[in-house]
Amino acid sequence: MYIIAGLGNPTKEYENTRHNIGFMAIDALADKYNISVMECKHKALLGKGMINGNKVVLVKPLTYMNLSGEAIRAVVDYYKVDETSELIVIYDDISLDVGQLRIRKKGSAGGHNGIKNIIAHLGHDTFNRIKIGVGEKPKGYDLADYVLGHFSKEELAVMKESLEKADGAVNLMLEGRVDAAMNEYNAKKS
Repeated sequence: MYIIAGLGNPTKEYENTRHNIGFMAIDALADKYNISVMECKHKALLGKGMINGNKVVLVKPLTYMNLSGEAIRAVVDYYKVDETSELIVIYDDISLDVGQLRIRKKGSAGGHNGIKNIIAHLGHDTFNRIKIGVGEKPKGYDLADYVLGHFSKEELAVMKESLEKADGAVNLMLEGRVDAAMNEYNAKKS
């Protein structure tokens, strides 16, 4: 069984913001694989289903971004998964161009408070992740205002494509082919 968690903030005001690309990824997977993510448990919305023969639990933490680790820890413990190989976390990254993916098996939080909290709750930084680029904040912008801002129409079109790529990456990762996912999706597209 795999846990696929997308990071974001609950409530309407945060829908379709840069910081909620993790939630958008979970919604896209839920739509594609017909998984209802409506069960409220472990401080998260959960949906159980199958993706290409693999049992998955899709997770949208309801703890708000900065406390994502509380929900992730509770879900990992409840389903007794090995978080180093059976957890995939999808989230936004401002150091990547809009729509660019970066897959990692481990690493620091890189200033991302949601990831910082997950690392604190798991007690280590070894878990699979898919970062989705939301672009660098413009000069003079407040970081919080930028990540809580909405995508432009052009950016939304790019994000739709990158969510399809994230699905491809998820499928490789579910087959245990994280390196193949890294090779295919980490290359910067020109």
